[in-house]
Amino acid sequence: MSTIEVTSPFDGKVVGEVPFKTVEEVEAAIDLAHATFLDHKNALPKYKRVEILEKVAEIMSSQVDELTKLCASEGGKPWMDSQVEVYRAINGVKLAIEALSAQEGKEIAMGHTASSANRMAYTFKEPIGVVAAISAFNHPFNLAVHQVIPAIAVGCPVVIKPATQTPMSAIRLVEILEEAGLPKGWAQAVVCDRNGGELLATSPKVNFLTFIGSGAVGWYLNSKVANGTRVALEHGGVAPVIVEPDADIADLIPSIGKGGFYHAGQVCVSVQRVFVHESICEEVATKLANYASNLVVGDQLDPKTEVGPLINNNEVDRVEEWVNEAITKGGKILTGGKRISASCYEPTVILNPADDALVSTKEVFGPVVCVYSYNDMEEAIDRANQLEVSFQAAVFTKNIDNALRAVKRLNGTAIMVNDHTAFRVDWMPFGGAKASGLGLGGIHHSMEEMTNEKMMVIKSPVL
Repeated sequence: MSTIEVTSPFDGKVVGEVPFKTVEEVEAAIDLAHATFLDHKNALPKYKRVEILEKVAEIMSSQVDELTKLCASEGGKPWMDSQVEVYRAINGVKLAIEALSAQEGKEIAMGHTASSANRMAYTFKEPIGVVAAISAFNHPFNLAVHQVIPAIAVGCPVVIKPATQTPMSAIRLVEILEEAGLPKGWAQAVVCDRNGGELLATSPKVNFLTFIGSGAVGWYLNSKVANGTRVALEHGGVAPVIVEPDADIADLIPSIGKGGFYHAGQVCVSVQRVFVHESICEEVATKLANYASNLVVGDQLDPKTEVGPLINNNEVDRVEEWVNEAITKGGKILTGGKRISASCYEPTVILNPADDALVSTKEVFGPVVCVYSYNDMEEAIDRANQLEVSFQAAVFTKNIDNALRAVKRLNGTAIMVNDHTAFRVDWMPFGGAKASGLGLGGIHHSMEEMTNEKMMVIKSPVL
């Protein structure tokens, strides 16, 4: 059996070893999931799924420290944030249980025309079939929960391919499901190469693909899926924030700071572009730089660390190149701007980089926040909307009309008012539009996506 070593992003130390599946083994996993779905005699009734998920939440709650260490070790997210991730994952399981009790159909009107007389009709939900989940590195445990748990909740067998940098969390989730009583075949984790991942996404035995990762890969897989496969894609954004002159500066600095530097900026809705009215731009930029300069950077397992390493050293090289390009194009470094080590980069604030700089046009996915001065709110909105991404955005203002103007005009699937772009709770709809993705995630919404609506029409002379 082939295996790969999993290493810490901070120092490269080996933190685990996992099986590495061949394409043939991935195909076997798909076949098992498909056979499990077709085995109607052994389908899991809803009450049994609830029992299993309740046990999963119980097991996870008893292992918070172990799961936190697992997430942090392989993913590089600081201990304090990895612990929050684990608690969110536990809550995600509970949300799925709650959502099951709210899953219902409706009556479809009949009898109001001669052709529909003597009939009654109702809709109900059925599992869509086999779910293929391709996951990302940045929230290895909670993303797995968001992709696997909704599938199990609605009765779909699921095969998850975690990121090769962070596979242990998804594997552990599958183990916990089996410890909780889930029969073999219902949840499988396969760590494999790109060919195995493409097979998983495009197999005609797969009925739903949930993908979290880069836009290039997601849109490619979307073009290759089998006919009839439903797809949900979650890519990145280049999250814009607009700060009006009446904004509460004392409140917005820690908010934007957290939204920009949480997990070293490796979040699909991290604050990246902050458009600040010229009357307060210097003050906001200076205070944000001061906030960033005081963040503790280092080993993610140190409880005092606030910003950990990037996922690999090549990403540090890339961020360094992008920041250097921003400098050559007129951007002013207010703090940071340099690598700390092979794996860590300084939290960086850049003032007025050019609109065509990479840090202004592409998702940095690193600890870099750009501040731009503007004169008129409409100008700021136009600049915020100039990219082909549309995910979460934000506006800071005390003026309700300006807040509503930004909500109406900003490209995004969610617009935060007086909060940072990375805000999320796991029951809200979450996903990008345009180049940023397709469909919406969130526990409840994923469960809806993983079901089909079926209608029953009954004809009877007594109706």
